[in-house]
Parts: sequence; structure tokens; C-alpha cells
Amino acid sequence: MGLKADKWIREMAQKHQMIEPFCEANIGKGVVSYGLSSYGYDIRVGREFKIFTNINSTVIDPKNFLEANVVDFIGDVCIVPANSFALARTVEYFKMPDNVLAICLGKSTYARCGIIVNVTPFEPGFEGHITIEISNTTPLPAKIYANEGIAQVLFLQGDEQCDTTYKDKKGKYQKQTGITLPRILK
Repeated sequence: MGLKADKWIREMAQKHQMIEPFCEANIGKGVVSYGLSSYGYDIRVGREFKIFTNINSTVIDPKNFLEANVVDFIGDVCIVPANSFALARTVEYFKMPDNVLAICLGKSTYARCGIIVNVTPFEPGFEGHITIEISNTTPLPAKIYANEGIAQVLFLQGDEQCDTTYKDKKGKYQKQTGITLPRILK
């Protein structure tokens, strides 16, 4: 399994729409950086957020998630409350090749502020926007800047083709748009 370089990422984005919209340069002046890097792609966070709230004093249940647990927010800057959590989505829409797995890691700019970004792997054959999990681990409110970098995606090409892709198994988050809350297949 090999880590893919900028040339491969550029070609897959331009010829196969693996990343749309695709930013060929790494933009970093005056913003949290985003775009193509040497061995990855820095994704941007969109303007839509779902901020967790305890107003209704409910329990978070991944098998029966209540939308009352989040407050919707749209804007250029999202304030994540102290010791709290928000969901967002990428600006970019991904179409993963059938022999490639992507791993996403938070950006150091946010990590150095106590903001942890978690995104699960993009499986072979996955298509859609990526839902981003943002944790503010600090005792202070934290700013998240929309349309700027939030995490870096690394692409790993398999040595052989997998038997079943995410598309083949009709994954529950396939072709998601917007911020997708937890789902359980029934």
C-alpha cells in the first residue's frame, strides 16, 4: 500500500473528479491553509455547523440520535463552546477510487489551540461530502473559520483490489450531502 503524492492527487482530481472543487495550490497566507500539499490534500470546512447543546438534557445515543441535541448554525465563523463539540462538513465532495482508502488528520494550527478534528476513513468507493467532528477541549470558546483548512487527507492505494467497496455494500453514508447525523442500518 503506497502513500500518494501531489501529482497523483492532481491527476485524480482533474481527470476523475475525485475532489470537487479542487484547489491545485496550497493557499496559506492569512488563512488556515488548504489545497494540494506534497502528500495530501488540506480540506476546508463549510459554513454549516451543528453545535451540540445540553438545553434539552437528553442523552447522546448513536442508535437513536435526537436532532434536539444540536443547534444549527450557518456563518463564516463558528464559535464552539468550551468543552463542547460541533459537526460540520467539507466544502469538497469526494469520489473515492475503488482501490484507495483515505485517512484524515486534524491540522496542527487547530490542534495547537486545543481543537481536535476527527474524521473516519474514506473507504474505497465512497462518494459524498465528509462530515467533520470538531472537539473544543479547552475551557474557553473556540473559533472555527469557514471556507478555510480544517484537516489533511492522505490517500493510500491498495496493493490489490478489495472484494467489496463502500458503494458495493450500499454504505449508510454513501452520497451524503450537508452534515449527516449518526445513522444505524435497520
